[in-house]
Amino acid sequence: MAHRWTNTLTHADVTPKAHWLNRRQIIAAGGVLPFAGMAKAETGDLEPNSWDDITSYNNYYEFGTGKSDPSKNAGDLVTSPWSIKVDGLVDNPGDYTIDDLIGGLTLEERIYRFRCVEAWSMVVPWNGVELADVLARVGVKPEARYVAFETVLQPEVMPGVRHRVIPFPYVEGLRLDEANHPLALLATGIYGRPLANQSGAPIRVVVPWKYGFKSIKAIVRISLVAEMPPTTWNNLNSREYGFYSNVNPQVSHPRWSQATERRIGGGLFARQQDTLMFNGYDEVASLYDGMDLRVNY
Repeated sequence: MAHRWTNTLTHADVTPKAHWLNRRQIIAAGGVLPFAGMAKAETGDLEPNSWDDITSYNNYYEFGTGKSDPSKNAGDLVTSPWSIKVDGLVDNPGDYTIDDLIGGLTLEERIYRFRCVEAWSMVVPWNGVELADVLARVGVKPEARYVAFETVLQPEVMPGVRHRVIPFPYVEGLRLDEANHPLALLATGIYGRPLANQSGAPIRVVVPWKYGFKSIKAIVRISLVAEMPPTTWNNLNSREYGFYSNVNPQVSHPRWSQATERRIGGGLFARQQDTLMFNGYDEVASLYDGMDLRVNY
């Protein structure tokens, strides 16, 4: 289904011309957008980072702890064939290909702010489908309350796994109403190109109002469950990384303020800017009515 917010930009307005021309040529050649009717759904006057910014500055501990490690080390990740296990409280459990999950759905472009818990940010033009549409396709049982996700584990090509940087496989989760919010995305591309390995290929979650570690990469399992699922960073240090991890400038990380962020791009002259509540996506605020977001962080 198409995105339901007003489109205020054209692709030519927001994308560097070289990328825009490239994308048009690729589409004309029948390359990387396998679904008819790709919708565009920008979320405001946002200037995306370049492809190089987005794919060279990453957290992906399976491939190392440095920001450039994933781009150097992720080249051997096997992304095809790909299978995603769907299980738990669903009507149609099973092992799905990506096309089984998203084929026939409208592939949309969503230009989203991306805010890391480490107080840096960028703007990314994702291509993907609404997570809610995929959940509807597999059928969610009434007793389900949460969605749990798991990242692929390929130790032979993942140096961080071999070095046991953190516990693997990486796991994350969302409350079901969060997962069903129209902003929550299953992404398969950036700038109309398939996801780079270091960006979460071949399919990842994008939840733009939460800190980046909630947007789990390279998913191989989606489970519908009744109880709050374990998540990697919350398990490691619940005082620093809450289950919800909504972007909140009023709640500091124990080791740094979250009131401002460093916008990636421009080298040493990266811009410092104020952080917005929910990363600027105020339409999700009603999900947390009655909750104390200083406690349920």
